[in-house]
Amino acid sequence: MFLQKAWRSASFGVYGYLHFMKSGFLEHSKKFKEEDMQIRIDGKNCVVTGANSGIGYATAEALASRGANVYMVCRNKERGEAAVSKVQSVTGNQNVYLEVCDLSSLSDIKSCASKFSSKEQPVHILVNNAGLLEQKRIITPEGLELNFAVNVAGTFAITELMVPLLEKAAPDARVITVSSGGMYTSPLTTDLQFSESKFDGTLQYARNKRVQVALTEKWTELYSNRGIGFYSMHPGWVETPGVAKSLPEFSERLSGKLRTSEEGADTVVWLALQPKEKLVSGAFYFDRAEAPKHLPFAGTSSSHALIDSIVESLHSLCSLS
Repeated sequence: MFLQKAWRSASFGVYGYLHFMKSGFLEHSKKFKEEDMQIRIDGKNCVVTGANSGIGYATAEALASRGANVYMVCRNKERGEAAVSKVQSVTGNQNVYLEVCDLSSLSDIKSCASKFSSKEQPVHILVNNAGLLEQKRIITPEGLELNFAVNVAGTFAITELMVPLLEKAAPDARVITVSSGGMYTSPLTTDLQFSESKFDGTLQYARNKRVQVALTEKWTELYSNRGIGFYSMHPGWVETPGVAKSLPEFSERLSGKLRTSEEGADTVVWLALQPKEKLVSGAFYFDRAEAPKHLPFAGTSSSHALIDSIVESLHSLCSLS
C-alpha cells in the first residue's frame, strides 16, 4: 500500500510537470482548431457555479461573449455583483445574472434550484466549477466536512436537482464538472467525510475530485437516455485566487509557470460549444481531448465499483429522493 501511494504521487508529479503547467497548454494548443471556439450559443441558458473569480469567472465571460444567458452562482453577493457587472461590461451581453448560493449549504442549493425551477426555463449547460481545498477539518452547520460539502455534496445536489430543467433542453443539454488532476493520486473511497483522526485537506480534495469523475460516469448511465451529456474535465495547474490561498507554497514555487484562468477554462468552454456527437458522455477531458482517468499501475480503476454505494449515501445525506 505504501509503495503504491508513493508510485501514485511520483507518477502524478512527473505527469503533471510535463502536461499540466502553462508550457503543457502551449504545446497542446498547437493542435487546437480555431473554428471550435467560434461557435455561437445565443439564447442558451448556462449556469456556472463558483463564478465570481478564477476558472468560473473566465467560463462565464467566455459563454456570455458567445451570446448565452449566463447565471453566475456565487456565495458572496458583493463579489458576485461585481463579477456580473464586469462580464456585462466586457462582453456587451446584458443577459448575465447573479444567483447567490453557498454551495456548502444543501439548504441554499435546494432554494437556488427551486428558483430556477420557478422560471420554467430549460438549462442547456450546467458547469459545476465551485470547489474548495480547506486544509483544516471544518464542519458545516449541516454537519458535513467542508471540502466534501462543496466538492461532492454540493455538486451532487445541484446536478440532481437540475436534471428536470436539463431535460427541457434535451437533446443538447450537458453537465460539465471541473475536477482536478489531483484525483490521479487517490482511488475512490466510501469514507466520504474523512473519518481518519489526522485530517489531510489535500488528500480529501483529491478523493473528492475522484468522486466527481466517478459520478460523471454514473450520471451518464442513469440519465444519458434523457438527452443529457455528462463530462468531467481537468483544467491543469492554474494560477487562481483559490490555489494561492489553499496551496501557497505550490503557487509561489510555480509562479509564472501556471496556467491563466482563461487557459484553465478553455476545455470547459470547448465542451460547452462542441456538437454532442463529437463528445463522449461519461468521459474525462483535458486540453480539448479525452484523457485517461487513471495513471498506469496506480491501482485506482477498480475502486470505481464503489460508486453505487456512494450515490446511495449521497442521496441520504442530501435528503434527495
